[in-house]
Amino acid sequence: MSDVTNGYLETRLDWIQGMNKDIKLRDFPSFIRTTDINDTMLNYLMTESEALPKGSAVVINTFDALEQDSLTPLIAKNPRTFSIGPLHLMQQHIHDDQLNPIGSNLWKEDTSCITWLDTKDPGSVIYVNFGSITIMTKEQLIEFGWGLANSKKDFLWITRPDIVGGDEAMMPPEFVDETKGRGMVTSWCPQEQVMKHPAIGGFLTHCGWNSTIESISNGIPLICWPFFAEQQTNCRYSCVEWGIGMEINTDVKREEVEVQVREIMDGEKGKMMKNKSLEWKKKAEEDVAIGGSSYINFHKLITDVLLRN
Repeated sequence: MSDVTNGYLETRLDWIQGMNKDIKLRDFPSFIRTTDINDTMLNYLMTESEALPKGSAVVINTFDALEQDSLTPLIAKNPRTFSIGPLHLMQQHIHDDQLNPIGSNLWKEDTSCITWLDTKDPGSVIYVNFGSITIMTKEQLIEFGWGLANSKKDFLWITRPDIVGGDEAMMPPEFVDETKGRGMVTSWCPQEQVMKHPAIGGFLTHCGWNSTIESISNGIPLICWPFFAEQQTNCRYSCVEWGIGMEINTDVKREEVEVQVREIMDGEKGKMMKNKSLEWKKKAEEDVAIGGSSYINFHKLITDVLLRN
């Protein structure tokens, strides 16, 4: 554990293909940053990486404009690598109402949050969701809650019943009194609808890939609190490479939450991040449009791979 605290994770690696030369050990997926050579996830990833050139196709939910430097070495290993994202934007080309009910949520959605958002001004709400499996301590939950309360900004906060390990996710009554009228807390929501809503001005997130690419395609800047897996890498790219995010300390404190929420909603850095987010949104829309790289790649995947097998 000493390597986690002694600064070793700040070590820069300049030999990783497709990555910036300033990438640090702390920016790598948590499954790779293990000291156990027999770790199950490490060995699984190694096995899958070795199998990459043998695949009949490699399909990735990203788009060329966003990750061309990372895609290039993958394509060199397997030319049948197809970037077809943002995948949820590709749905615009499918006109079949029978597919509308299909979804992949692990929790029941509370659609009343959309009605609540309808009452809010454009860009006035910070959306908070740490995904379907992230676990935090009760202390972290309280720090996030009071940071949101003290920011004086409107917020939509998704708190799953099991988000606090071993305990029910609850804030004290005084938090409810303090945020009455400007805060909505619910267990789950239709995220795609929420992210499209004009009231959303920022997103406090765990940086899971689905959440990250959905925010990019909707032009929403991020406050990043990565938990595990590839979320640290997504955080690094959002904050450094793409210019759309700010990272919050793992040991979260309410004062930092308050400052970052105010910055992303009203500050100069927040405005720059918003502008950058809108630039990426435009590029994502161009790539999924007819004739765009993702549209073409999706067509190639069907005609050159799926229909030939």
